[in-house]
Amino acid sequence: MKSIVIGSRGSDLALWQANYIKAKIEDLGFTCVIQIIETRGDQIQNIGFSKMEGKGFFTKEIEEALLEKKIDIAVHSHKDLETSQPSGLCIAAVTERAAPEDVILILKSSVDENAVFDFKQHAVVGTSSARRKAQLNFHRPDAKLEDLRGNVPTRIQKLRDGKYDAIILAKAGLDRLEIDLSEFHVHVCEPEKFVPAPAQGALGLQCRTEDESTIQLLSNLNHIETSDCVFIERSVLAQLNGGCQLPLGVYAQKHFNEYVVHVSYAKSSFDETVYYSLRNESQTDAIHHVLKLLKEE
Repeated sequence: MKSIVIGSRGSDLALWQANYIKAKIEDLGFTCVIQIIETRGDQIQNIGFSKMEGKGFFTKEIEEALLEKKIDIAVHSHKDLETSQPSGLCIAAVTERAAPEDVILILKSSVDENAVFDFKQHAVVGTSSARRKAQLNFHRPDAKLEDLRGNVPTRIQKLRDGKYDAIILAKAGLDRLEIDLSEFHVHVCEPEKFVPAPAQGALGLQCRTEDESTIQLLSNLNHIETSDCVFIERSVLAQLNGGCQLPLGVYAQKHFNEYVVHVSYAKSSFDETVYYSLRNESQTDAIHHVLKLLKEE
């Protein structure tokens, strides 16, 4: 039997994700190998996302390998993917979402538990995310925001070295890597109040649209509720023509027969952020309701 080739970035987190899917596929009776592919986002570490031209910083080279049939499956952090798929590719499965929250790691010398988010006044906070910057500016306008690049261990080391008072990371990545955070003060943000990126915490499994056998295989790994919620989140992002540089947070949950959707939105990192929470009975109604509110801004 021919081994299924999974394409992945080479970071610790990306390889954890690839190996997680590899194990799931092997449980179904198939053999897998992982091929590491370096992306432009991995190569350019000295400038923030807002200054990088184009899109698909962490996906383009992997998608090209798929189209060239060098790999069979790409495993992505779903939030990194473009909302429109390249011709010939599709998302065949969305895994069950891990923790959706953002986490603020704070040097213990910079903690103020009486302050919002638990860090001191005028703290230097590291993040390159426009969404996180906009929400921080809303809640803590005193904070000094500085770009932060690198994989998860590199970012944490920069905090440890005192280059920042605090940094913001996705909880899912920290949980997956089982990183010891005992040296820091850890503040977990409520996703209703500090809204995550669309699809944060979920993995998107990508393959060729012509590869029917792989699509059928990956359908076994699709988590329907997560897929339904991510569809709402990414549909809003797509309708706003957004990418990673748009200060948009969307987080959907299904409660019984309703979708509860939390949204944060700003026109730029330095414009005022607005927040909405709403309930709708269908995906279509939820998307329409969110877009109606945002287009009135």
